[in-house]
Amino acid sequence: MTPIERRGLLFVLSSPSGAGKTTLGRRLLEADAALTLSISATTRPRRQSEIEGRDYHFVSLKTFERMAAQGDFLEHAEVFGNRYGTPREPVAEALAQGRDVLFDVDWQGAKQLRANAPEDLVLVFVLPPSAAALENRLRTRAQDSAEVIRDRMSRAAEEVSHWGEYDYVIVNDDLERAYNEVRAILTAERLKRERRKGLSAFVEGLLKDLG
Repeated sequence: MTPIERRGLLFVLSSPSGAGKTTLGRRLLEADAALTLSISATTRPRRQSEIEGRDYHFVSLKTFERMAAQGDFLEHAEVFGNRYGTPREPVAEALAQGRDVLFDVDWQGAKQLRANAPEDLVLVFVLPPSAAALENRLRTRAQDSAEVIRDRMSRAAEEVSHWGEYDYVIVNDDLERAYNEVRAILTAERLKRERRKGLSAFVEGLLKDLG
């Protein structure tokens, strides 16, 4: 059977820093060839483990501001004193090819995406099981200074307060269960009738054959 043509979707994962959205997103990408990652541009300095074009597009503040002024971003925001934005053109190209696009953005980015592409958007918020677990994860990954960790913890309450703006909410107390829940959401959203552009033609052909 030929797959029924469908419209692509924008799949957003948000969470406080350290709650697991990046890990969940990477597992989704490894398991699903139909999903592509939206690579954000950022003015944040590159970490040692990060690769240009894979993790982020690292740009100067001047370049970022020029792109924002030209309308080159689907969404952009300032987080911890650094600028982040989603380039518009690669997302449009992926959707035109019938591919789904994964976004790793905060609530500010999710809000802008809802304003710009509400019909194609699926919003998932990932919660940590507790404040203590969140702080422990931030310290264990050893990517940030103690001062940055304090800043991230103080910001977590503000981020969590926006959970009600999302379509789905997952508590990441067990990574495997959280991953399976995220995959189930993605599968169900792909099967929604309104996203399956080829469904009407398929059903019409089926009815003709049955008649």
